[in-house]
Amino acid sequence: MKMNGILKAASGFSSYKYLLNPVKRSCGVLNANTRQFTRTLWYMRSGGSTDGTGLLANYKQTPHSNLCSCGCGMQRLHTKGEKELVEFLTEEIANERKAQKLKTIPTEIDGFKVKLDESEVTMTKKLGDEEIEVNFNINHTVDADTEPEVNPNMDKPEFGEMKSKPTFEVDIRRGSKTLGFTCSFTSGQQDSEEGYNDIFAIDEVTLYEGEWSEKTYAVSGEILDGYLYDLLMTLLEEKGISNEFVEKLSEFSTAYEHNTYIAFLESLQKFSCGK
Repeated sequence: MKMNGILKAASGFSSYKYLLNPVKRSCGVLNANTRQFTRTLWYMRSGGSTDGTGLLANYKQTPHSNLCSCGCGMQRLHTKGEKELVEFLTEEIANERKAQKLKTIPTEIDGFKVKLDESEVTMTKKLGDEEIEVNFNINHTVDADTEPEVNPNMDKPEFGEMKSKPTFEVDIRRGSKTLGFTCSFTSGQQDSEEGYNDIFAIDEVTLYEGEWSEKTYAVSGEILDGYLYDLLMTLLEEKGISNEFVEKLSEFSTAYEHNTYIAFLESLQKFSCGK
């Protein structure tokens, strides 16, 4: 009898974990930084139960549905959750493709050749005896361009266009020496007193020979002498890292991140179908 109890507890463990998941997912919390309208969380209903047990009860009664009817052609059994996920992804992918601005990602921007490696982007160009390289990662870089406008008469707030504004590295190589910058987008608030209107700022600057290491000294842009900071910004502009280029970098990153997101949804759909 004791052994049977242990076996029953073991067999019920997966059901216990499944119980926790729909309760967690039914919270329905939306983050302001998530894509509105198309990048919304899929609300898993609990079958009318307020305690989160409805989905578990359905799962116990019908652990698997009939053969796949989602059109994937796979001869396997799908759970109810898998079928709902595939149905949602089909609509989500269609909506994202309608919003897609660039179906083909450019291979060159303002003389910089573009190399892609999953979420990593590298842009390089030759300038005399120097090589200018820009690196950034598209992960976690997308946000609304403006704060949402809240109107009490509207059902939903109006969100600005989603844009990718990654932190990026600029390396100016001359022989074995490298002058390196870490730059990021500004908040968009211009300094009216000084008249600055740069859309990016220098976060850090370093100069080293050979390969960079953790021992390499770096100075924060915030503590640089103001005149030195301006001279370095001018230097970057002369090397092609201007406001105009950085704006194009943001547009490129936005398009590439969106295309990568669609590819992720398609892969998730195939996985849910068992492909």
